[in-house]
Amino acid sequence: MAPTQAALYRELSDDLHLSWSERELPERERTKHVHRLHPYLGKFVPQLVEALLGRYVRAGGRVLDPFAGSGTTLVQCLESGYDAVGIDVAAFNCLLMRVKTARYDLFQLETDVRHVLGRAGHSQRRPRGYVGEWFAPRAAAELLHFRSLVGEYEHADVLRVVLARAARSARLTAHFDLEFPRAPRRDPYWCHKHRRQCVPVQEAGKFLNRYLFDTLDRIKEFERVRVPEHRADVVHGDSADVALEGTFDAILTSPPYPGLIDYHEQHRYAYELLGLDDSRDRELGAAARGTSRRAIEEYVAGIARVLGVQSQLLGPDAPVIVVVNDRRDLYPEILERSSLTLVDRLERHVNRRTGRRAGEYFESILVCVRER
Repeated sequence: MAPTQAALYRELSDDLHLSWSERELPERERTKHVHRLHPYLGKFVPQLVEALLGRYVRAGGRVLDPFAGSGTTLVQCLESGYDAVGIDVAAFNCLLMRVKTARYDLFQLETDVRHVLGRAGHSQRRPRGYVGEWFAPRAAAELLHFRSLVGEYEHADVLRVVLARAARSARLTAHFDLEFPRAPRRDPYWCHKHRRQCVPVQEAGKFLNRYLFDTLDRIKEFERVRVPEHRADVVHGDSADVALEGTFDAILTSPPYPGLIDYHEQHRYAYELLGLDDSRDRELGAAARGTSRRAIEEYVAGIARVLGVQSQLLGPDAPVIVVVNDRRDLYPEILERSSLTLVDRLERHVNRRTGRRAGEYFESILVCVRER
């Protein structure tokens, strides 16, 4: 007989609770405040970051995430009372992190939100490329009109994230297929999410309106819980080349997996609408490279180089904490090539994936120190 989930979790983490059932940690808690400003595949839950900070990092310390993604480490550091620096090569990730971690004049932010809300309209520009292909005419016109306004506002980056989130929802795709749409869908379809006939989205305005206020509410909520004297810095660049100042009390990161998720394609609507820098050829583990032997070798070398370079900034006995599902058993070699020694390994169960990625798996928390 298979063990119950409670028994399984006790066996996995008797001294540190790292696995949570859906009932113990519902989706609304995993995506609290700014963690839900924009969907992002592959991020780890903030409660895991919180637990690891409390166990392994000195209170009030400075934390580095060289594969910062959507900024989960940075946001949780600010909530838990740590300084943080996040590096990422993807321009959209850096935009999202800056918006999540910035300090705001909340009165001015609300003024901007309400003002732009009153200027709804339709662009007369003819949509081209991705926008013309993936959006109904009305939706494209509303998105392009909103884009033409954002630069007039003090909080333009917040509005850009709202625009990207609305564009994700307004694409010509099935409601149940927002994560991996393969081609635009223009005809009615049977919706597995709603269990009825649905039609592709024809407008974007309703999403812009909804996400403007949702974003404002989430930023206000985070402002109430973040520790004001701590800060987070976001660096756009290749973590193997970025030169940082000062020392760190920990590296806490969840690197990308080889060949699993094409993050650039996931956020293509944002890159196209916002004109963001395309650095997909520099992304480690890029799905386009596949999982050939050569691709895996490049991945191992790239991750090892980043961890080796950035761990040199750590203070004495400061940990390198890596959260990873190492099903290919690549990390023994990566750690050796990074001059890192494994001192602790914890296992956790993950079972909260939804939609087409539903299922469960195990991931490891590798706690290492740099060889001196």
